[in-house]
Amino acid sequence: MITIKEVKSIREGILFTEFPNKMYKKNKYFVPALSLDERNVFNKKKNPMFEYCDAVRYLAYKDGKLVGRIAGIINHKWNEAYQIKKARFTRIDMIDDLEVTKALLDQVTEWAKSYGMDTLIGPIGFSDLDRQGMLVEGFDQLNMFITIYNHPYYMEHLEKLGFVKDVDWTEKQIMWPTEVPDKVVRGAEVARKRYGYELIKCKTKKEVFTYIYDAFDMYNVAFNELYGFFPISKKGMNYYIKQMITLVQLNYLWFVLDKEKKVVGFTVIMPSLAEPNKKSNGHLFPFGIFRLLKGMKKYDVIDLYFIAIDPKHQGHGIIAMIWEDGIKEGIKNGVKYAETGPELELNNAIQNGWKNFESIEHKRRRCYTKPI
Repeated sequence: MITIKEVKSIREGILFTEFPNKMYKKNKYFVPALSLDERNVFNKKKNPMFEYCDAVRYLAYKDGKLVGRIAGIINHKWNEAYQIKKARFTRIDMIDDLEVTKALLDQVTEWAKSYGMDTLIGPIGFSDLDRQGMLVEGFDQLNMFITIYNHPYYMEHLEKLGFVKDVDWTEKQIMWPTEVPDKVVRGAEVARKRYGYELIKCKTKKEVFTYIYDAFDMYNVAFNELYGFFPISKKGMNYYIKQMITLVQLNYLWFVLDKEKKVVGFTVIMPSLAEPNKKSNGHLFPFGIFRLLKGMKKYDVIDLYFIAIDPKHQGHGIIAMIWEDGIKEGIKNGVKYAETGPELELNNAIQNGWKNFESIEHKRRRCYTKPI
């Protein structure tokens, strides 16, 4: 017998967060999220997205044993902006039992219908900076610190239950150059001399706050047309900045300013924290924080979190400016390759950005949709 229970207590919240960590503990490709961050995502007092979102979490039990989890989200402002009635599901994990998957999705469907929704999409989170996309290719590749890992049967279950592809993201492994390509050098020079752009690298984390809010305002413009995106509010910016600022490496954080000293480019790269976080199974304490700090000092893989360029300034060499310095930093630190975050397969601007690099497309993830 399958029973679905809504998460209401702190203990149930911990069970929800830790379920995939326990289920995948012996899987060598799974990398957990930070448990503390995951609990805060669903904390109405800490996640400002609850100002315009509703969310719910469920646990699935079979014969008294915990066998699955799922969360539902409704972003009311996003729905209003696009005149749609879509609910999202996220954090779906379950044993290989189609009836468990069906029970979880049915429960979220009923919850979504109670708000008048007519479509269910997912997995997709509160914002573009949340985890999104079910893995459909690349099950034998180590997961990134910021992405979802799942078994192949997840997509098989969803498709048997009538869900179809809405959109795909791809991920690449970029072989790190041993020197800065001439084309990148020339592009950066054009950007500086013809357009007057200036590359900024902060010397202190306090200095980051001089540019970060303008950068997020530009990020809202740059990503506005992307799938599922809704602009991040000032409180939302503070929420993500608080998550980022402790771990961010200043040598891998770039702002690009135009002649008027306005931020028109913003890029975040991080040493890969997949292995150290995996060893700690997502926990900062007692030793996880030390593993993360060590991982930021000694690494040969970097993660490309995102590149945001103001649409009015795209194609003017800003990316070349960033890569000119970024390649040098990678070489100096012994980087062998980089992992891209999920990139929409139809986002030609970002996909074309890698055409001058040796790369392998090794992962694909999907957002599914179904009328309800």
